[in-house]
Amino acid sequence: MSKPKKIFVCTNCGATSPKWVGKCPSCEEWNTYQEEVIVRETPAARRAQTWADPDDRNRTSRPVSIEAIRAGARRRLVTPDEELNRVLGGGIVPGSLVLIGGQPGIGKSTLMLQVAMALPAKVLYVSGEESEEQIKMRADRIGQPAGEVLVLAEINTARILQYAQQLRPDLIVIDSIQTLSSPALDAAPGTVSQVRECAADLQRFAKQTHTPIFLIGHITKEGALAGPKLLEHLVDVVLQFEGDQHYVYRILRTLKNRFGSTDELGIYEMRTTGLRQVPNPSELLLSQTDEALSGSAVAATIEGLRPMLIETQALVSKAIYGTPQRTATGFDLRRLAMLLAVLEKRCGFPMGMHDVFLNMAGGIRVDDPAIDLAIVSAIISSFQDVTIPPDLCFAGEVGLSGEIRAVTRIEQRIQEANRLGFRKIFTSKYSLKGLDLARYQIEVEPVGRIDELYQKLFV
Repeated sequence: MSKPKKIFVCTNCGATSPKWVGKCPSCEEWNTYQEEVIVRETPAARRAQTWADPDDRNRTSRPVSIEAIRAGARRRLVTPDEELNRVLGGGIVPGSLVLIGGQPGIGKSTLMLQVAMALPAKVLYVSGEESEEQIKMRADRIGQPAGEVLVLAEINTARILQYAQQLRPDLIVIDSIQTLSSPALDAAPGTVSQVRECAADLQRFAKQTHTPIFLIGHITKEGALAGPKLLEHLVDVVLQFEGDQHYVYRILRTLKNRFGSTDELGIYEMRTTGLRQVPNPSELLLSQTDEALSGSAVAATIEGLRPMLIETQALVSKAIYGTPQRTATGFDLRRLAMLLAVLEKRCGFPMGMHDVFLNMAGGIRVDDPAIDLAIVSAIISSFQDVTIPPDLCFAGEVGLSGEIRAVTRIEQRIQEANRLGFRKIFTSKYSLKGLDLARYQIEVEPVGRIDELYQKLFV
């Protein structure tokens, strides 16, 4: 038995040091080194042989000409979940390692169990957090017929890979990577060294057997994925499952994708029976009331490559206390302060004497600059208590001098507004160069400045 070895590991980047240091020399973060005890029981080559196929043990890699490599020889595994297929770039790539992170209780385990049950293939669902009975209770709540799903409650990576080698599943789900432990390390599960070692073992198994593996990961209180940064570099795809627990909508974003675009996103609706796909989010994010009220405007935004129409709601009231309040839900508060300053400087609205509250309908967070025009219109509408017709929508970025700047993919925004039956869309006059407006049934109203928008909309 070898003597235990103590090292200090950076929790931010995974760098190691024989002694504690205050500032990490790799990532330059302070107070991130933690002491860990490492015991190497077996060499790395012998650990790999505990699960490797006997036919593959003597196989070695050789240099191959790039012209001789057949691209796309293995087809993607297409799931019944169209939203997940869109985010992954068309389906699950054989031998890929996918990491899904999100807040506790957001629905990561429900999503993966739902996909595993609907997939017409053999799936090995490994859980280190729940027992078989708890997984069965979730499966009964989902209520859909389960395919060939095998449940394994285990945290030892050596045993997990041995079962995977025997069963030969088409997909492996690990819930979660922070609960696994390698027998080669004498550290607690969830530490930097354990997460790094377990992820490396799973990656080696996925690449050698061409078995796709989904890893569910925890996040820290700052919102970053727990564990070393090496974990995100090691996997092929990093997905972020986010949303407000007080709302029913969930968004699956792509942070990294070696097999497709990182601009795609999937939208789900949380129900008692699981997650429901939302193929047309615009109809759900618009107002459901028949009565027209002031302070509401519809924005034509782009989330990834998908156009969406989102209702923006603003409330402007007289400030009771000396300092006016600024509150924004689903929008950057600093961006809101800039838009209020532009309204006061360029249009003369005394926003410094009023409280302003802003909300994105449905709990969706929007970072698209094209939503500025709708927010400005909603604020003016609430300030003057004048209703904006519900068949109008907006798409434009507002500059510091009050000009309305051009936005990207204006054709997709116009087509989405036209498909949903809107009568008119306000956008920047600089966005319409080279566009054939005659082929749209919707009326496109070009504007160049905020005061011009005010004259056309409220006067």
